[in-house]
Formats: sequence, C-alpha cells, structure tokens
Amino acid sequence: MIIVVGIGADGMPGLSQYARRELHRATVIYGSRRQLDLLDETVTGNRHEWPSPMLPALQQLPAQGPDIHVVASGDPLLHGIGGTLIRLFGADKITVLPHVSAVALACARMGWNLQHTEVISLVTAPPHTAVRRGGQAIVLSKDRTTPKAVAVLLNTHGRGDSEFSVLEQLGGPEERRLDGTAKRWANETPSGIDDLNVIAIRYLPDERLASLPDHAFAHDGQITKHDIRAVTLAALAPRPGQRLWDVGAGSGSIAVEWCRSWPGCTAIAFERDERRRRNIGVNAEAFGVSIDVRAHAPEHFAGAGKPATIFIGGGLTQPGLLDACLDNLPTAGRLVANAVTAESEALLAQAYSRHGGQLRRFQHYHGEPLGGFTGWRPQLPVTQWTVTK
Repeated sequence: MIIVVGIGADGMPGLSQYARRELHRATVIYGSRRQLDLLDETVTGNRHEWPSPMLPALQQLPAQGPDIHVVASGDPLLHGIGGTLIRLFGADKITVLPHVSAVALACARMGWNLQHTEVISLVTAPPHTAVRRGGQAIVLSKDRTTPKAVAVLLNTHGRGDSEFSVLEQLGGPEERRLDGTAKRWANETPSGIDDLNVIAIRYLPDERLASLPDHAFAHDGQITKHDIRAVTLAALAPRPGQRLWDVGAGSGSIAVEWCRSWPGCTAIAFERDERRRRNIGVNAEAFGVSIDVRAHAPEHFAGAGKPATIFIGGGLTQPGLLDACLDNLPTAGRLVANAVTAESEALLAQAYSRHGGQLRRFQHYHGEPLGGFTGWRPQLPVTQWTVTK
C-alpha cells in the first residue's frame, strides 16, 4: 500500500493526528526536498528525494510490498501526485490523507467562493494556458518566475487591468500577499518572490463571449466567419476532454472555439501556409488554449493522436485528403467539412452519396446602407457535410 500524506507550509504542526501517526510509523518516505524538509526529527523513516524526471521513479514504486509513504503538497488529489499514483496502481493500492489545499487557502484569503473559481496548474503547462477573457482563477505556479510570465501575457493580450495577487507560503509562518494588476506586475515585478506561490486573478475586461467576433483573431482573411463558425461548432458537438483535428485551419478560429467549449478540449491544427501557422499560434496564446500546430495534411497526420472529431475547413480539392481524414477517423468519430467553391461542393455531394450523413447549405445576408435605405448583401454560401463513422 502507498500512503500519500498531504502537508502544508506549516509543516508537522498543521497535520492531523492520523497523518502524524502514519508518518511516525513510516519506514520509507518519498517526496520533494522541500516537502521532506518540513518533517521534523520525530519522523525517523528513510527519506528519498524524487529525481527529475519523476514519472519513471513513480512507476518503480513497490506498491505490492510493505507500506511506503509519500509526502505531497496540500491536497494530493488537486493537480497533485495522488491522481498520478492512482492512475498507475489503482485506487485500491493508494490511501490519500489530504491537507488543506493551497487553492482553498487562496480562496479564503481572497474571499472567493471556490465553486465559482477556476483552478489552473502551470506546474507543467505553458504560461499562456492561464490566459482568460473573464472570470476568476487560482493559478498554481511552477516557481518564482511564473507570476511575471503570466502577467506579461495578460498585458500583451489586452488583459493588463486584471486584478493580480500573488500569495506565497500559504498557511505557513512566512505567508505573504502582494496585490496589483497584471500590467503593474509585467512592468514592475517585485523582487524576492518565493518559489512556493499561487496567483489569484480576476480577469478584466470581462468578455466571456460564447462565439468570438472575427476581429478577435489574427488572420489574413482566411477564417471561418462568425456566423458560419457558430453553426459549425454546433455540428462539431465538442465534449469535455476531446481532441479535434482542424484540417486547413487558416487562422485556427475553429480550433480555438473548440478548445474554449469544454474543459480538457485540445486541438491539432494542420495548415500549409507558414504565416497562417504563426497566426494560429498567436490566437492560441491570446485565448489560453492548447493547439498543436502542424504543417501539411495528410503528410503530418502521423503521430498526431487519434481525434474524436475532424473538421475540414480548407484543402478539400487536394487529391486524397478527404479519404485520408475518413481513414483516420475512429469508429463513432465525427467529421464536418465546409465548402465554398463548386469543385469542393461536388466532392461533398459525392461523399454524401457514398457515406450518408447530413448535407446542408447556409446562406447569410448582412444589412448594409443602400443610399438612404438598407439593403441585404449576401455572403458566400457555405455547403456543410456532417457524418459519423
């Protein structure tokens, strides 16, 4: 059995009697150097510091033998080692004794309801994944450099007025809170930031839009327009944790909207044009989403990981592309393809005849001035084919 004991910055005094008793009987204890140093002399078990990388060491733990103990920060099941150990060995081999998490302590200091607060971990994720367009979040930092990195990104992408608090050593005798704005942290970062910190952010201005306007994206005109993007997302029908392949991604607007739709949604964007690939990267960073940007499809399909859904927004007339997408679609996977030219429409009509699904055509009109009156100007019609394998 592996017993995982959560410990806070207050060390042994903050532990429950049960947790303290477990550590006193431990013969072998694993943990990071900082966590092991929180144990006092009454804990006599052999201490083993985690190596880097840590995962191979976790995989070698003797879960079938005598009890071993692991010390972890706060609640080990909140972006912590507890979940990793359960995934590796099964819940029946792991006992978790949680401490009060840094997230709970941060919300208490900020006066925020936990159920209304997003939790974002940057311990292994890149800083741009903490960029949001509204709401509030507790961000778990990797180290002392994380607050400035996040503040710079928020300021770069128009979120410089966001309320930005850094809370260090929560629950311990050295606890400290520093308040400001993202803009101020980006330009005048305080010195002496502790490695053990979390960031509380209220994102301003608050623009939690269900469907983003076209001007929110960096693009060269190659973008699925707002109205069509809304009906396309409805056809794609994303679910939490699913992966999208966005083929002929252009600006990556569909991939961005997909990733924003549910927690854990990710996307791989395939785009031939190098400038457009750079735009996709900029848009992913601006909206804090995870998009793997690749070049030509289908040449770069290998190693991309199976998608739940594939969207084809461009390149339909490329020989073999549609068939390659269908071949890579898993059973029960969904494919949505949009076409605006007669040639690509003909391909979708043929695919519909062979595979079934739904074939629809959308025509949108925008009201524009016509002399002293208003007239309707048609947009290019879009044909859409949707099929489930």
